[in-house]
Amino acid sequence: MRESFRPGGPEPARRPGRGARAVLCGTAAVLLGTTVVAPSPASAAVPDCGPGGVAAPAETPWPLRRLEPSSAWRISRGAGVTVAVIDSGVSASHPALKGQVRVGRDFNGLPQQEGRCDLAGHGTIIAGIIAGKEGRGASFSGIAPQARILPVRVLPDTKTTTDEGLPGQIAAAIRWSVQNGADVINLSLVTQDRQELADAVRHALDEGVVVVAAAGNRQENQQDRPAFPAAYPGVIAVAGVDEEGGHVGSSVSGNYVDLAAPGVNILGPAPGGEGYLVEPQGGTSFAAAYVSGVAALVRAAHPDLGPEQVADRLTRTADSPPEGKNAEVGYGVVNPYRAVASLLGSRTDPPAGAMPTPPSTADPLAWQGTVALWVAAVAALVAGLLLSVKPIMVRGRRRGWRPGRRTSEADATAG
Repeated sequence: MRESFRPGGPEPARRPGRGARAVLCGTAAVLLGTTVVAPSPASAAVPDCGPGGVAAPAETPWPLRRLEPSSAWRISRGAGVTVAVIDSGVSASHPALKGQVRVGRDFNGLPQQEGRCDLAGHGTIIAGIIAGKEGRGASFSGIAPQARILPVRVLPDTKTTTDEGLPGQIAAAIRWSVQNGADVINLSLVTQDRQELADAVRHALDEGVVVVAAAGNRQENQQDRPAFPAAYPGVIAVAGVDEEGGHVGSSVSGNYVDLAAPGVNILGPAPGGEGYLVEPQGGTSFAAAYVSGVAALVRAAHPDLGPEQVADRLTRTADSPPEGKNAEVGYGVVNPYRAVASLLGSRTDPPAGAMPTPPSTADPLAWQGTVALWVAAVAALVAGLLLSVKPIMVRGRRRGWRPGRRTSEADATAG
């Protein structure tokens, strides 16, 4: 959930309902102790558009160790799949994203940059988590390193806004993404519930696009409230977990939560240069990005599945909590390998061939039972014959095998 910032730390969260606001689920340039300022027209054209970062990580970030997306790469790397990142823009110059970012669109003041300028740094981290390339000498990669990113800029910075037009901009961005070939739409933001936004989400789903959104972040003493667009029907709503698999306290809970993914101590590409931004506080923004990456893997491996079937596969293969589902993590932590490799059908009306062949109800050892019955019957018959023959054999031996006489004849002779 996008948070409000001022020098020195976050401002108190405003209660939902006071005007339209969009929220990025996490922090970006603030963690470096800098304040992002809108560039002049001259500086806006600089390829490295946005804050720089620290050196590349020496060790694999914990979310990658936890999710192990490489275990699914023998089956799918997300090739042929386009993920629209509707956010603060995406840098196309970082080594982890070079060649991965398509020409997009800017709905918020920098149309000449076509979505590829990220003054906040947030959208670039999201894109890197989804589709950052592997094998570049860094210990960082995205979940679906062969997927493409469609950058759509709707948020100028990480500050809270009361712009009443913002939900409409997000709705327009969703529709534009659908028209321009998005297979998955990542919405790491929260805004007010508006009919035009709900209609745009429904349009995307009806067109076969998977929609993933952040479940939302809350401040201390703030009650959990449904977050939009995550709470709309059909959207995969994602909460955050920590290194131990526990629910992140700032992650909003609710019955609409479907899945969970890493949401704290996050690292991703910085838009300015070749460095990385570190997000110790994290947020459900980043958790949503991990799930969008897995959705890209699934769409590449199973291109015939629609949004409902993709969501079904992700939830059925997740590392579920003991009770199966709860309001904190939904059906559990997303599992890339199982999501891609498991042989599953949809919960309703699976297409032909989607389900494994039902196991035969016949006992594979039934023939042995039949043979045993026949053997027992023959053995009983033989035993009966032997018992009946034994007296005859005994009498034969006594007579020296001579024929015997009738009893009546023997009696007549004796008289």
